[in-house]
Amino acid sequence: MATLITGIHHITAIAGNPQKNIDFYTGVLGLRMVKKTINFDAPDVYHFYFGDELGAPGTVFTTFPFDGARKGTKGTGELTYTAFSIPSKAMSYWMDRLAKFNIPTSTPLNRFGEKVIRFEDHDGMGIELVANDQDERMGWTYGTIPLEFSIRGFYGATLNLKAKELTEKLLTQFMDYRFIAEENGRFRYGTKGKPGDIVDIVVDKDGRQGVQSAGTVHHIAFRTDNEKTQVEIQHKLLDNGYHVTEVKDRNYFKSIYFREPGGVLFEIATDEPGFAIDEDEALLGEALKLPTWAEPQREKIEKSLAKVSLNVEKYA
Repeated sequence: MATLITGIHHITAIAGNPQKNIDFYTGVLGLRMVKKTINFDAPDVYHFYFGDELGAPGTVFTTFPFDGARKGTKGTGELTYTAFSIPSKAMSYWMDRLAKFNIPTSTPLNRFGEKVIRFEDHDGMGIELVANDQDERMGWTYGTIPLEFSIRGFYGATLNLKAKELTEKLLTQFMDYRFIAEENGRFRYGTKGKPGDIVDIVVDKDGRQGVQSAGTVHHIAFRTDNEKTQVEIQHKLLDNGYHVTEVKDRNYFKSIYFREPGGVLFEIATDEPGFAIDEDEALLGEALKLPTWAEPQREKIEKSLAKVSLNVEKYA
Protein backbone atom coordinates (compact mmCIF):
# COMPACT_ATOMS: atom_id res chain seq x y z
CA MET A 1 0.00 0.00 0.00
CA ALA A 2 1.32 3.45 -0.92
CA THR A 3 2.52 5.79 1.83
CA LEU A 4 0.19 8.77 1.98
CA ILE A 5 1.67 10.72 4.92
CA THR A 6 5.42 11.43 4.92
CA GLY A 7 5.93 13.58 8.01
CA ILE A 8 5.20 17.09 9.26
CA HIS A 9 4.43 19.79 6.68
CA HIS A 10 4.05 22.87 8.87
CA ILE A 11 2.93 23.96 12.33
CA THR A 12 0.77 27.05 12.79
CA ALA A 13 0.56 29.11 15.97
CA ILE A 14 -1.38 32.10 17.26
CA ALA A 15 0.85 35.06 18.13
CA GLY A 16 0.54 38.57 19.51
CA ASN A 17 2.37 41.62 18.17
CA PRO A 18 3.33 40.96 14.52
CA GLN A 19 6.64 42.88 14.59
CA LYS A 20 7.82 41.07 17.73
CA ASN A 21 6.80 37.83 16.05
CA ILE A 22 8.96 38.55 12.99
CA ASP A 23 11.86 39.72 15.13
CA PHE A 24 11.90 36.53 17.19
CA TYR A 25 11.64 33.95 14.44
CA THR A 26 13.87 35.68 11.89
CA GLY A 27 16.16 37.57 14.25
CA VAL A 28 16.66 35.30 17.24
CA LEU A 29 16.05 31.90 15.66
CA GLY A 30 17.32 32.86 12.21
CA LEU A 31 14.51 31.33 10.16
CA ARG A 32 13.80 32.84 6.78
CA MET A 33 10.56 34.73 6.31
CA VAL A 34 9.39 32.90 3.20
CA LYS A 35 5.91 34.38 2.88
CA LYS A 36 4.02 37.40 4.16
CA THR A 37 0.36 37.02 3.40
CA ILE A 38 -3.03 37.08 5.15
CA ASN A 39 -5.09 34.60 7.09
CA PHE A 40 -7.41 33.45 4.30
CA ASP A 41 -10.21 33.01 6.85
CA ALA A 42 -9.61 36.42 8.49
CA PRO A 43 -8.15 38.79 5.86
CA ASP A 44 -7.43 41.59 8.36
CA VAL A 45 -4.85 39.35 10.09
CA TYR A 46 -1.37 38.53 8.79
CA HIS A 47 -0.18 35.01 8.08
CA PHE A 48 3.60 34.71 8.32
CA TYR A 49 5.60 31.68 7.18
CA PHE A 50 9.12 31.10 8.57
CA GLY A 51 11.35 28.28 7.32
CA ASP A 52 14.44 27.37 5.36
CA GLU A 53 15.58 29.00 2.14
CA LEU A 54 12.54 27.95 0.07
CA GLY A 55 10.11 27.02 2.82
CA ALA A 56 10.47 23.28 2.25
CA PRO A 57 7.79 21.12 3.87
CA GLY A 58 8.99 20.08 7.29
CA THR A 59 10.72 23.40 8.02
CA VAL A 60 7.88 25.93 8.11
CA PHE A 61 6.55 27.44 11.33
CA THR A 62 3.65 29.77 10.58
CA THR A 63 1.82 32.33 12.69
CA PHE A 64 -1.43 34.27 12.86
CA PRO A 65 -0.39 37.42 14.80
CA PHE A 66 -3.27 39.16 16.59
CA ASP A 67 -1.88 42.36 18.09
CA GLY A 68 -3.10 42.74 21.66
CA ALA A 69 -4.21 39.11 22.01
CA ARG A 70 -4.06 37.78 25.55
CA LYS A 71 -1.74 34.87 26.21
CA GLY A 72 -3.12 31.36 26.01
CA THR A 73 -2.22 28.57 28.42
CA LYS A 74 -0.63 25.20 27.78
CA GLY A 75 -2.74 22.20 28.67
CA THR A 76 -4.32 19.03 27.41
CA GLY A 77 -5.80 18.83 23.95
CA GLU A 78 -2.93 20.87 22.56
CA LEU A 79 0.38 20.70 20.78
CA THR A 80 2.45 22.19 23.58
CA TYR A 81 6.05 22.11 22.26
CA THR A 82 7.40 22.50 18.73
CA ALA A 83 10.87 20.99 18.40
CA PHE A 84 13.45 22.20 15.89
CA SER A 85 16.48 20.19 14.79
CA ILE A 86 20.05 21.42 15.25
CA PRO A 87 23.44 19.69 14.86
CA SER A 88 24.81 18.28 18.12
CA LYS A 89 27.82 20.64 17.90
CA ALA A 90 25.42 23.62 17.96
CA MET A 91 23.92 23.10 21.42
CA SER A 92 26.36 25.32 23.34
CA TYR A 93 26.09 27.97 20.61
CA TRP A 94 22.31 28.12 21.02
CA MET A 95 22.43 28.19 24.80
CA ASP A 96 24.81 31.15 24.60
CA ARG A 97 22.75 32.87 21.90
CA LEU A 98 19.47 32.58 23.81
CA ALA A 99 21.17 33.83 26.99
CA LYS A 100 22.49 36.82 25.00
CA PHE A 101 18.88 37.84 24.31
CA ASN A 102 17.77 37.13 27.91
CA ILE A 103 15.68 34.12 26.94
CA PRO A 104 15.67 31.58 29.80
CA THR A 105 16.27 27.95 28.79
CA SER A 106 16.07 24.66 30.58
CA THR A 107 19.23 22.80 31.40
CA PRO A 108 19.91 20.21 28.65
CA LEU A 109 17.47 17.32 28.95
CA ASN A 110 18.23 13.75 27.92
CA ARG A 111 15.51 12.31 25.70
CA PHE A 112 15.77 9.12 23.65
CA GLY A 113 19.55 9.47 23.69
CA GLU A 114 19.58 13.09 22.49
CA LYS A 115 20.09 16.45 24.19
CA VAL A 116 17.14 18.85 24.26
CA ILE A 117 16.74 22.41 25.53
CA ARG A 118 13.34 23.98 26.13
CA PHE A 119 12.33 27.65 26.17
CA GLU A 120 9.49 29.99 25.17
CA ASP A 121 9.12 32.88 22.76
CA HIS A 122 7.84 36.30 23.85
CA ASP A 123 4.22 35.05 23.68
CA GLY A 124 4.91 31.92 25.73
CA MET A 125 5.10 29.56 22.74
CA GLY A 126 6.78 26.30 23.77
CA ILE A 127 9.92 25.62 21.70
CA GLU A 128 12.59 22.94 21.90
CA LEU A 129 15.93 22.50 20.14
CA VAL A 130 16.97 18.87 19.69
CA ALA A 131 20.66 18.17 19.05
CA ASN A 132 21.24 15.30 16.62
CA ASP A 133 23.44 14.33 13.70
CA GLN A 134 20.82 12.46 11.67
CA ASP A 135 19.47 15.55 9.92
CA GLU A 136 20.93 16.08 6.44
CA ARG A 137 19.01 19.26 5.64
CA MET A 138 21.04 22.41 5.03
CA GLY A 139 19.26 24.92 7.21
CA TRP A 140 19.21 28.65 6.51
CA THR A 141 20.94 31.79 7.73
CA TYR A 142 20.59 35.51 7.08
CA GLY A 143 24.28 35.70 7.91
CA THR A 144 23.75 36.47 11.60
CA ILE A 145 24.01 32.79 12.60
CA PRO A 146 26.80 30.53 11.30
CA LEU A 147 25.32 28.09 8.80
CA GLU A 148 26.86 25.13 10.60
CA PHE A 149 24.84 26.01 13.72
CA SER A 150 21.58 26.97 11.98
CA ILE A 151 18.21 25.33 12.53
CA ARG A 152 17.62 22.55 10.00
CA GLY A 153 13.82 22.42 10.22
CA PHE A 154 11.40 20.64 12.49
CA TYR A 155 12.49 17.77 14.65
CA GLY A 156 8.96 17.00 15.85
CA ALA A 157 6.07 18.01 18.06
CA THR A 158 4.63 17.10 21.46
CA LEU A 159 0.92 16.44 21.86
CA ASN A 160 -0.33 16.79 25.44
CA LEU A 161 -3.40 14.55 25.77
CA LYS A 162 -5.65 13.06 28.45
CA ALA A 163 -5.36 9.64 26.77
CA LYS A 164 -3.33 8.28 23.91
CA GLU A 165 -5.12 5.18 22.64
CA LEU A 166 -7.45 6.74 20.06
CA THR A 167 -4.83 9.18 18.82
CA GLU A 168 -2.32 6.35 18.56
CA LYS A 169 -4.85 4.35 16.53
CA LEU A 170 -5.32 7.30 14.16
CA LEU A 171 -1.59 7.78 13.67
CA THR A 172 -0.61 4.13 13.28
CA GLN A 173 -3.61 2.71 11.42
CA PHE A 174 -4.63 5.57 9.16
CA MET A 175 -1.73 8.05 8.88
CA ASP A 176 1.32 5.88 8.11
CA TYR A 177 2.94 6.48 11.49
CA ARG A 178 4.45 3.71 13.62
CA PHE A 179 5.23 3.44 17.31
CA ILE A 180 8.96 3.91 17.92
CA ALA A 181 9.59 3.91 21.67
CA GLU A 182 8.43 4.98 25.12
CA GLU A 183 10.53 6.81 27.71
CA ASN A 184 9.38 8.27 31.01
CA GLY A 185 5.76 8.43 29.90
CA ARG A 186 6.58 9.96 26.52
CA PHE A 187 5.38 7.88 23.57
CA ARG A 188 7.17 8.45 20.26
CA TYR A 189 5.84 7.88 16.74
CA GLY A 190 7.27 8.54 13.29
CA THR A 191 6.89 7.66 9.64
CA LYS A 192 10.58 6.84 9.27
CA GLY A 193 11.59 8.02 12.73
CA LYS A 194 13.79 10.87 11.51
CA PRO A 195 13.93 14.61 12.19
CA GLY A 196 10.91 16.23 10.57
CA ASP A 197 8.41 13.42 11.16
CA ILE A 198 8.48 12.81 14.94
CA VAL A 199 5.27 13.06 16.98
CA ASP A 200 5.46 12.52 20.75
CA ILE A 201 2.43 11.98 22.96
CA VAL A 202 2.60 12.88 26.64
CA VAL A 203 -0.42 11.71 28.63
CA ASP A 204 -1.77 13.92 31.43
CA LYS A 205 -5.11 12.33 32.33
CA ASP A 206 -5.83 14.86 35.09
CA GLY A 207 -4.48 17.89 33.27
CA ARG A 208 -6.40 21.07 32.60
CA GLN A 209 -7.61 21.80 29.11
CA GLY A 210 -5.36 24.24 27.27
CA VAL A 211 -6.69 27.69 26.37
CA GLN A 212 -5.92 28.72 22.80
CA SER A 213 -4.68 32.26 22.22
CA ALA A 214 -1.32 33.98 21.72
CA GLY A 215 1.53 31.60 22.40
CA THR A 216 -0.35 28.41 21.57
CA VAL A 217 -0.44 26.19 18.50
CA HIS A 218 -3.50 26.44 16.28
CA HIS A 219 -2.84 23.25 14.25
CA ILE A 220 -0.24 20.82 12.97
CA ALA A 221 -0.16 19.94 9.28
CA PHE A 222 1.14 16.64 7.93
CA ARG A 223 2.72 16.16 4.51
CA THR A 224 1.26 14.37 1.55
CA ASP A 225 2.81 14.40 -1.94
CA ASN A 226 0.06 15.91 -4.07
CA GLU A 227 -3.66 16.38 -4.62
CA LYS A 228 -4.13 12.74 -5.60
CA THR A 229 -2.62 11.38 -2.39
CA GLN A 230 -4.52 14.00 -0.41
CA VAL A 231 -7.86 12.77 -1.77
CA GLU A 232 -6.82 9.21 -0.96
CA ILE A 233 -6.11 10.05 2.68
CA GLN A 234 -9.29 12.17 2.85
CA HIS A 235 -11.41 9.20 1.75
CA LYS A 236 -9.52 6.84 4.05
CA LEU A 237 -10.23 9.06 7.04
CA LEU A 238 -13.87 9.64 6.09
CA ASP A 239 -14.41 5.91 5.61
CA ASN A 240 -13.14 5.32 9.14
CA GLY A 241 -15.39 7.84 10.85
CA TYR A 242 -13.27 10.99 11.00
CA HIS A 243 -14.97 14.30 10.21
CA VAL A 244 -12.78 15.76 7.47
CA THR A 245 -13.32 19.07 5.64
CA GLU A 246 -13.47 19.58 1.92
CA VAL A 247 -10.20 20.44 0.19
CA LYS A 248 -9.24 24.08 0.74
CA ASP A 249 -6.90 26.00 -1.57
CA ARG A 250 -4.20 27.78 0.45
CA ASN A 251 -2.34 28.95 -2.69
CA TYR A 252 0.97 27.34 -1.68
CA PHE A 253 -0.61 23.97 -0.86
CA LYS A 254 -4.02 22.31 -0.69
CA SER A 255 -5.41 21.43 2.74
CA ILE A 256 -7.94 19.27 4.55
CA TYR A 257 -8.64 19.53 8.30
CA PHE A 258 -10.04 17.38 11.11
CA ARG A 259 -9.84 17.05 14.90
CA GLU A 260 -7.91 14.11 16.22
CA PRO A 261 -9.59 12.31 19.17
CA GLY A 262 -7.60 14.22 21.80
CA GLY A 263 -8.75 17.59 20.46
CA VAL A 264 -5.74 18.79 18.44
CA LEU A 265 -6.57 20.21 15.00
CA PHE A 266 -4.83 18.18 12.29
CA GLU A 267 -4.30 19.27 8.69
CA ILE A 268 -3.09 17.27 5.70
CA ALA A 269 -1.25 19.59 3.29
CA THR A 270 0.23 18.90 -0.13
CA ASP A 271 3.93 19.40 -0.83
CA GLU A 272 2.95 21.08 -4.09
CA PRO A 273 3.14 23.78 -5.41
CA GLY A 274 5.32 25.60 -2.83
CA PHE A 275 6.08 29.24 -2.02
CA ALA A 276 7.83 30.34 -5.22
CA ILE A 277 4.69 30.40 -7.37
CA ASP A 278 4.04 34.12 -6.84
CA GLU A 279 7.47 35.47 -5.85
CA ASP A 280 11.04 35.13 -7.05
CA GLU A 281 13.01 32.76 -4.81
CA ALA A 282 15.48 35.53 -3.94
CA LEU A 283 12.65 37.82 -2.81
CA LEU A 284 10.52 35.40 -0.79
CA GLY A 285 8.73 37.06 2.11
CA GLU A 286 9.45 40.65 1.11
CA ALA A 287 6.11 41.76 -0.40
CA LEU A 288 2.59 41.27 0.92
CA LYS A 289 1.16 38.50 -1.26
CA LEU A 290 -2.59 38.12 -1.53
CA PRO A 291 -4.72 35.35 -3.03
CA THR A 292 -6.42 36.31 -6.29
CA TRP A 293 -9.81 36.71 -4.64
CA ALA A 294 -8.41 39.28 -2.17
CA GLU A 295 -6.57 41.48 -4.69
CA PRO A 296 -9.57 43.77 -5.32
CA GLN A 297 -9.48 44.63 -1.58
CA ARG A 298 -5.71 45.14 -1.41
CA GLU A 299 -5.85 48.82 -0.44
CA LYS A 300 -8.34 48.14 2.36
CA ILE A 301 -6.40 45.09 3.58
CA GLU A 302 -3.06 46.92 3.62
CA LYS A 303 -4.57 49.75 5.66
CA SER A 304 -5.90 47.24 8.21
CA LEU A 305 -2.51 45.59 8.76
CA ALA A 306 0.27 46.98 10.95
CA LYS A 307 3.47 48.02 9.19
CA VAL A 308 6.20 45.44 9.72
CA SER A 309 9.81 45.02 8.63
CA LEU A 310 12.78 42.68 8.83
CA ASN A 311 15.26 43.76 11.51
CA VAL A 312 17.65 40.81 11.34
CA GLU A 313 20.81 42.93 11.68
CA LYS A 314 19.76 43.85 15.25
CA TYR A 315 20.25 40.19 16.21
CA ALA A 316 23.77 39.64 14.91
